[in-house]
Amino acid sequence: MKYIEFDQSREFDLVLVGRVAIDFNPIDYFKPLDQCETFRKYLGGSPANIAVGMARLGKKIGFFGRVSDDQFGTYVENYFQNEGIDISRIRRCENGEKLGLTFTEILSPEESSILMYRNGIADLQLCVDDIDEEYIKNTKAILISGTALAESPSREAALKAVALAKRNNTKIIFDIDYRAYNWKNKDEIAIYYSRVANESDIILGSREEYDLTESLIEPGRDDRQTATHWFAQGAKIVVIKHGKKGSTAYTYDEKSYSIKPFPVNALKGFGGGDGYASAFLYGLFEGMEMIDCLEMGSAEAAMLVASHGCSADMPSVEAVMEFIRKSKEEHGDMVARA
Repeated sequence: MKYIEFDQSREFDLVLVGRVAIDFNPIDYFKPLDQCETFRKYLGGSPANIAVGMARLGKKIGFFGRVSDDQFGTYVENYFQNEGIDISRIRRCENGEKLGLTFTEILSPEESSILMYRNGIADLQLCVDDIDEEYIKNTKAILISGTALAESPSREAALKAVALAKRNNTKIIFDIDYRAYNWKNKDEIAIYYSRVANESDIILGSREEYDLTESLIEPGRDDRQTATHWFAQGAKIVVIKHGKKGSTAYTYDEKSYSIKPFPVNALKGFGGGDGYASAFLYGLFEGMEMIDCLEMGSAEAAMLVASHGCSADMPSVEAVMEFIRKSKEEHGDMVARA
């Protein structure tokens, strides 16, 4: 059963709204960050990673974003263009704001952390004037990242994109993508997260992220209660992730589909969520069965935690399919099915 219909006449499959950053991952990993001396630079930021992931899977992607007016801004623009991502709605900042810098610490496959530099940040300078209706009319769906809601003027730009998407029957995907930086308190988080979730067709998040979203509505819900609430607001698909325990997609017809992580020799504990979102959404755009969408997402998540980078290591459709085939050959046909 197809749970969501996309307007196939539109040029873009997905336009993303939100964060672009620069990641520095240590080459000399498995030691504390203060002892690391060599790093590799990557394009980063969850929406940017998903944009690259979807483009690598063959989808036509656009992006509303702000970047710094310097060499790193040039790096982002060139990277996106090389991936076939449209940059016509990416603007440079005018007041010296800089791209966020992320230094990752990979202590072990199970223990990773992130050191962020987010003051005077470029991505949060996205403003309402940057969002135009014609671009949103020309895409099947938009994806709003939760970090875009953390601060003005970005939050107003994101809310404008949501309003224009609703007016033009453009599907809305909300990737809750909670990061503690830039938020002032939990009430503020709940207010803006729930506002976008109320308008969304697809919501993706961890149990903890839904708890933040619902803290002013009804704290302490279980997964089924969460899904039921957002279906009442108009959502069609609610995905709730539980890390190493797997994830479940709830659908508006009161069905649910669960998947476990694929077995993999992990290198790091981050990056999997962006791979998951890329491949899961690819499956939806392709009209796959829900369990197959989840299998694609789980497979790509496993591939990303086993790799050193995120954006640079986003796989092709063929690579994901081959990973699934080999995993089933080694571990059994239902290896990831819950």
